[in-house]
Amino acid sequence: MKILIHGAGGIGGYFGAKLAHGGNEVWCVARGEHFAAMKKNGLRVNSTEGEFRIHPDHIINSPAGAPLVDFVLFCVKTYDTESAAAQLEPVVDDKTVIISLQNGIDNEEKIQSLLKKGIVYGGVANISSRIVAPGEIAETGGVVRIAFGPMNNSLLPERAQEILDCFARAKITAHLSNNILIDLWLKFIFITSAGGFMAMSRLTQGEVLAVEQTRTTVFSAMKEVESLALAQNIQLDPLEEEKVFNGMKKFDLNTRPSMYYDLVREKPMEIEALNGTVVRLGKQLGIPTPIHNTIYSALLPFHLKNSR
Repeated sequence: MKILIHGAGGIGGYFGAKLAHGGNEVWCVARGEHFAAMKKNGLRVNSTEGEFRIHPDHIINSPAGAPLVDFVLFCVKTYDTESAAAQLEPVVDDKTVIISLQNGIDNEEKIQSLLKKGIVYGGVANISSRIVAPGEIAETGGVVRIAFGPMNNSLLPERAQEILDCFARAKITAHLSNNILIDLWLKFIFITSAGGFMAMSRLTQGEVLAVEQTRTTVFSAMKEVESLALAQNIQLDPLEEEKVFNGMKKFDLNTRPSMYYDLVREKPMEIEALNGTVVRLGKQLGIPTPIHNTIYSALLPFHLKNSR
């Protein structure tokens, strides 16, 4: 299949390399020093499974440099969603599926509103990976999987199955979801609560899990977000504290969220799409979100300073 990776950073670069090794024609969009290094030497991915590379001939700095593609993995930061979506028109047609693997719960709607062609699917990537140097990505979590599916009914079911088969050939664990909205919210609960708290506190996942009081606070933050979902008739199963933390223990205990790395590298963060969204929804729905208010208030000044 012909695939565009729109945003070949930690997530996009990893899956792009895997898909290329699966025999697909993969085009990776990057920018800045990362693009320059990839164009010269290719993209190297050091992962818990081994090392992967992408040939530099398929490294581009704009989607316009790629041919018409079968599907897109849309992996840019949430604050670049609109500008990145507007660049896709040359490479999509009515049968192209765009899978958003971004953080947050409303990216799909934004992308679809800017496209005249193509169908936008929701997607969830469970992975811990990041750019460690220009042209080099490290995956360290040890647990990697994708869930994806249409936001409204079964749009383009044959193409969805083709994509699922493509992931399987590339040895990517993937699941075609019957209700991707629930998957999006479950990830949203985790990254806003555990991820936001770890970024604010600078603690690793293992350090959070090691202290009962800290675990209790993080789980309370998760319950705040769960309340927002239930108030909007999103039928999540009730969160169970033991099950949540046992799931977290499956990842490397030194895992840190992407917002932490953006914070310490003095880059803009996805705070508005994550904890900012929780705070705003809480106000709209009349549901208190005191822990997320604290996380948002603590991280927002850094984001604003580094966005100038």
